[in-house]
Amino acid sequence: MLVLDKDGTLNERYPEVGFNSPRMLNPRQVMAALATRRVHGQRLNLTAVFALVILFSPLGAFQSFAQSPQIANPATAPQLGPSQTVLRSWSEIGRKLIDMAEDFPEDKYDFRPVSGQRTFAEQLLHVAGSNDLFSDIASGKKAVDDEDRAHFPGKSAVVAYLKKSFEKGAAAITAKGEAGLSEAVVDSESGQRLPLAALGWELAEHSGEHYGQLVVYYRVAGLVPPESRPRK
Repeated sequence: MLVLDKDGTLNERYPEVGFNSPRMLNPRQVMAALATRRVHGQRLNLTAVFALVILFSPLGAFQSFAQSPQIANPATAPQLGPSQTVLRSWSEIGRKLIDMAEDFPEDKYDFRPVSGQRTFAEQLLHVAGSNDLFSDIASGKKAVDDEDRAHFPGKSAVVAYLKKSFEKGAAAITAKGEAGLSEAVVDSESGQRLPLAALGWELAEHSGEHYGQLVVYYRVAGLVPPESRPRK
């Protein structure tokens, strides 16, 4: 049988298929076993090879996930409408970015990994400004955004602007509801006509893209992003 230890090593025992090793395998040895069908000088038969493949394949991961206890029964979970799903995604990525904005040291707010990239603060201001475009369009106003760092000199000002942009967007989504989100609007940047819900999804995805970039900023700065820290 296969026993995966907490340190990532694997205990291989297959007496029923002609292979029995009391020693442990690390991931590199597992890959070598898959390539050569030999472990510690002993030849694996096909059954043992297939077992290794299944354990370390996406299918094996899926099986492990499927066997884990589930929090909720999908069949009985309440179904969200279009406006609720947009709002959930909008609010979740907003939470992650606001957590970052509040957590990142103020003396590193003008940090950029390489020359030519936006600073950490400029990334947040760009997200907030883009959010304002959505809120303005949803409210029937002329789309205007302010991403000028000089207008938000301190960390607290950047955090406040980011929070407000997500709050305005969430309020617009809620106010519009299902019918309102199906209305056609014009994207101020592309000039395309599309449902307001689609624009909301685009902006939530846009925020997610910049969240991913800021994860890299954290790592390059020698810091651990809030979402990657152990839960207390």
